[in-house]
Amino acid sequence: MPIGLEEVFETAEMILFENYDIRAVTLGVNLKDLVHPDPHRLAQAANQRLSKLGSRLAAEAQAVSESLGVPIVNKRLSITPAAWLIEPCPDKEAPLILAQALDEAAQKAGIDFVGGFGAWVQKGATKADRRLMESLPQALGSTQRLCGFLNLATTRAGMNLDAIARLGELLLEMSSAAPRGIACAKFVAFANAPEDNPFMAGAFHGPGEADAALNVGISGPGVVRGVVERHPDCDLTMLSEIIRRTVFKITRAGELVGRELASRLGVEFGVVDISLAPTTAIGDSVGRILQAMGLEQVGAPGTTAALALLIDAVKKGGSMASGRVGGLSGTFIPVSEDLGMIEAVECGALGLEKLEAMTAVCSVGLDMFAVPGDTPSHALAAIIADELAIGMVNHKTTGVRVVPVPGLTAGDSVDFGGLLGRAPVMKVNPFSGERFIRRGGCLPAPLSALRN
Repeated sequence: MPIGLEEVFETAEMILFENYDIRAVTLGVNLKDLVHPDPHRLAQAANQRLSKLGSRLAAEAQAVSESLGVPIVNKRLSITPAAWLIEPCPDKEAPLILAQALDEAAQKAGIDFVGGFGAWVQKGATKADRRLMESLPQALGSTQRLCGFLNLATTRAGMNLDAIARLGELLLEMSSAAPRGIACAKFVAFANAPEDNPFMAGAFHGPGEADAALNVGISGPGVVRGVVERHPDCDLTMLSEIIRRTVFKITRAGELVGRELASRLGVEFGVVDISLAPTTAIGDSVGRILQAMGLEQVGAPGTTAALALLIDAVKKGGSMASGRVGGLSGTFIPVSEDLGMIEAVECGALGLEKLEAMTAVCSVGLDMFAVPGDTPSHALAAIIADELAIGMVNHKTTGVRVVPVPGLTAGDSVDFGGLLGRAPVMKVNPFSGERFIRRGGCLPAPLSALRN
């Protein structure tokens, strides 16, 4: 479908006045053909390929941004899950050797982040999976641009409680591996992880993908907030229609940028991820959208219903605008990256339990929130298990990006800097679920998984 002149002017207005941008362009790269028993040879080959492709991505993204006048905020790479790559490597140091090579390639190429340092362990773990898991604190703590993930649950397989319990312990190691617990901010625990996600920290290049594919993550909370504020008295049916039409326009602009960039790179165009992704910029907040819809503050009664309406409208508008919608495609509600969410936590309107309830209708999960540094590992594991259960039972993607911050307690604040923003440290329920978590084993898949 051709882009009309009216759409061009509307897009220009969104860029100039409402913080519209392309949040991320992510080039997924297959590295399976580089697998080798010698981890140094694997790492060198991966470094060379990613340096070359990453440099091209950075240069062409800048050219497309200037040509079309649409800001592209982040340029990223994602790779084949790293645990698969180190499978034949007997060297226990293989994950760390690969991690350093990936981080170096991103730095050389001018790429913001490289994702895919992770494994799928929802049902069990290979030796390579376990080696990669154990390397996470050092790998993410000693690198700047490397991001990691674990897929710990799926609707079809159930949930691996043994891996989740161990992850709780690893998160505490990760929190002390780099200042302010920043290594934890580069890691996400998933249920039903998508294979074409352009957003960090959970991006990886899945097995169903081509050798290289370009995925685009749009933004636009400021645009949606603006249109909601301009219609303060319409009923919710009409408000949903207004949001759908707005997201349609946002998605159209995102696909235009993605297809042009893919063409210049000579790779397949993957998907447009239609998630509303907030930033710390004034007005670029999902929390502010919910307030504009009529809530005094995020966390007030009605918050989950308002978020459900917003996400439904986003999905309907985006899916009508593009036949290549994928990734997460919903609404991010991170605490640290959204000024509206930060204020809600600081004033006491939003706690961890209400945030979890909101994720039942949100596509992304518990994202970028800080907890006290002395939070027990079993409590971290239980928080992750609760959230992944929502995704597993409801056939949806959910994730957890939690940062236990050493030395801080509930009510303190930590500044991660840049895109990661500032997080008030949230209170964790003091009552224990340790005996439940220590049972281990596998949480069985729900009956709804038997759909053949």
